[in-house]
Amino acid sequence: MSIVELIVMLNPFALFLYLEPIRKDLDHKQFIRVILKASFISLMICYAFFFSGEFLFDKVFAIDFESFRVFGGIIIFSYAYFFIVKGQRALIMIKEDLDNLASEIALPFMVGAGTISLTILTSYRHSTWIGVLVLLIVFSINFISIYLLTIFRNAIEGKRLKTAYDKNMEILLRLNGFFIGAIGINMILTGIKNMFGL
Repeated sequence: MSIVELIVMLNPFALFLYLEPIRKDLDHKQFIRVILKASFISLMICYAFFFSGEFLFDKVFAIDFESFRVFGGIIIFSYAYFFIVKGQRALIMIKEDLDNLASEIALPFMVGAGTISLTILTSYRHSTWIGVLVLLIVFSINFISIYLLTIFRNAIEGKRLKTAYDKNMEILLRLNGFFIGAIGINMILTGIKNMFGL
């Protein structure tokens, strides 16, 4: 169950759409290398929260987890808004350092409030080794999915077909912003309900 929930939250198809401007500006090897580094960074962040998430929230920062959920929802909603209004280039920009680009993709596109929430829930549901394996499987599936989508895009022959594909991806990208925004609003409402016991 945890694997399915995390995959749905990561949503490799939507992530592929988000990364469309990056894929256009990098060659295939550079793009795959950046995604691999971003996946590794995201996995390490999730492991950190898997082992110490509850302790960090309750003991170190003394933060109500629902406050984190509400703030994460606001962030997700704001990204969705700029996605719909300004298009994909409002979110990720090419940088000279590919390591910095990998970090920008990892946070918040791979690891956000929703992913961290599910990671902490996974620590409750499973033993340490099972949880570690679950997270490894999830990020492996996510990377492989993006890799295969990239291969499919590169396999399309003919400039007209590729142009049509890219234009349709941009339309889907904006439409996806509505769903991502709804997820953000849902996180805000869930956090508020849980805080006030509604």
